[in-house]
Amino acid sequence: MTMGHLLVITPGIRAYREYLLRSISRDFRVHLVLTGPPTWELAYTAGHTVVADLADVDGLVRVARAVDAERALDGVICWDETWIEQTAQVAAALGLPGGDPRCVERCRDKHLTRAALAAARVPQPRSVLVAGRAEALAVAEDIGYPVVVKPRALAGSFGVVRADSPTALVAAVEFTDASGAWAPDLPTHERNILVEEFARGPEISVDSVVHRGTVTPVCLARKEVGFAPYFEETGHVVDPDDPLWSDTTLTDVVVRTHAALDFTDGVTHTEIRLTPAGPKVIEVNARIGGGMIPLLNVMGGGPDLAPAAADVACGRTPRLRAATGGRRVAAIRFYYPPEDDCVIADVRFEESGLPEQVVRCGPLAAAGEVKSPPPRGLMDGRVAYAIALADDAAACRAALDEAGRALRVDVA
Repeated sequence: MTMGHLLVITPGIRAYREYLLRSISRDFRVHLVLTGPPTWELAYTAGHTVVADLADVDGLVRVARAVDAERALDGVICWDETWIEQTAQVAAALGLPGGDPRCVERCRDKHLTRAALAAARVPQPRSVLVAGRAEALAVAEDIGYPVVVKPRALAGSFGVVRADSPTALVAAVEFTDASGAWAPDLPTHERNILVEEFARGPEISVDSVVHRGTVTPVCLARKEVGFAPYFEETGHVVDPDDPLWSDTTLTDVVVRTHAALDFTDGVTHTEIRLTPAGPKVIEVNARIGGGMIPLLNVMGGGPDLAPAAADVACGRTPRLRAATGGRRVAAIRFYYPPEDDCVIADVRFEESGLPEQVVRCGPLAAAGEVKSPPPRGLMDGRVAYAIALADDAAACRAALDEAGRALRVDVA
């Protein structure tokens, strides 16, 4: 197979996304679009273009056409939730695979997702779009507490909060309304808030590769959430041999979800609650999973999602190459500062305190940065991470507990 030419729109944060560029660059000629001069990215790219604004779709299309004129592009890819709609528009403008902006919008806009799943009778929590506290209170009373309040079109866990009472609901609506200021590049709507039934049970995510309508689940992660009533993702556990892989009901829900969204080509990250009544879909992201989940899959002996994602972005049959060696459980945990507004002086792990199961760890905050735990620091409050490999999830969690005790966060 000839080396494809792939346009990558924004590399993301190095700690979280370098492994994707590294993997893709082995089989693809990568031209990177970013908003500042590249540094570490240069090792994995054949060319790059610096742009002033990733929200400028016309500008991105001009860049893509210029790159295509020099050497024909085979595809466009993005793994940053903020820019996946723009990426789909670029692909559509050039007639490249994956260029269905309406499909991506159905994933980005949680209300549109809910409507599509409801029409196809895919199991999901009850959800109602509201505008303001009065509507939210009426809907919550009808659904029954607790409820979940979430923004219609933000990313990650920004603005998502559980409310157990009318008083908590009013505070949650105000919090969710204000969350849009954290992500000014994402779309806003007049009716911008969803009030949803709280789905009880553990949460998982399933990353799937979709090619010409065939959905192939590749990576399954068990999510760890903290800082209630918020839904901060504090870690993930990936077991390539998780017994959930044999759950045909779960697989059926994943496949039906993609059919309902008319998602035929690309990579998705589907979040699901395993409720007493069965799996219920929480949301679908039209991109490869975050939180280093695909990296955990590879480290545990599962297939590498990165080249498969690049393949389908170029209209090719995805290659799902499993890592060599044994299969083990891989887990990641994120660590947070002790209080709000910590001015970071240094973040490090004491090597002597790390157990052998911890195979990778490092800082996520640099000196001079100001960090806070959730809710002020939702997603961007993390100061460090550690990854453990072991024979089971319990051993991974124990090792990550030890890593937490070995973490040193010095504040100025």
